[in-house]
Amino acid sequence: MIKKKLLSFFIWTISTVLTVILYFTMLLLTVITFPFDKARRLVHAQCFWWSDLVIALNPYWCLTVTGLEHIDKKRTYVIVANHQSLADIVVAYQTKMQFKWVAKESLFRVPFIGWCLSLAKHIKLERGNFSSIKKIYREAAGWLRGGMSVLFFPEGTRSETGEMKEFQNGAFKLAIKEKVPVLPISIGGTGNAIPKGSWIFSVKSPASLKVLPAIETSDFTMADFARLRDMAHQALEKA
Repeated sequence: MIKKKLLSFFIWTISTVLTVILYFTMLLLTVITFPFDKARRLVHAQCFWWSDLVIALNPYWCLTVTGLEHIDKKRTYVIVANHQSLADIVVAYQTKMQFKWVAKESLFRVPFIGWCLSLAKHIKLERGNFSSIKKIYREAAGWLRGGMSVLFFPEGTRSETGEMKEFQNGAFKLAIKEKVPVLPISIGGTGNAIPKGSWIFSVKSPASLKVLPAIETSDFTMADFARLRDMAHQALEKA
């Protein structure tokens, strides 16, 4: 147990240090690139090395990434992923894609992690606030029209059981309206990646990230949003 405590202390400490370094790196680049990188692409890309190191330095995490060939870096997507844990944020950066998260407002208040989200201009959602929901879809549409993908967790909240919840409709209506493909990303095993009720890592947590083929929306009308939603849900459930 002492060995596990020491190792867990090291993991949390080094992860915190890496996140602090990430924040100050992003802050510096925000200042330097402000005049010519309005979308904060270079700032966002700093999360790639952060994700690599956080995963590599945790001996309890074992991540398998597949399906990257389904990503066309020249295209813009509405990305939809299932949601199990805060570790999903670390794992999703393994796609090495440019995107904006739609994340709950409380996450933006978390020191360093939340500040990084703000620096990268991710989209803030205030749950239960109807005007906020309308605002995030306007903001998301603006990013899509500017060639920036947007990532949604359409379950709304993370699953506590590993079983996917029903999907909300907004991401799929947006994809049809803006005529961009839906890119499903299956995340598995992250529900056990962060210890619950303790800070001690005790078991190895194999996890996976699988990018599925994009679902084209060019032939969908707004009346077809439920069919598109169900197609994405079924694809992720099968994966």
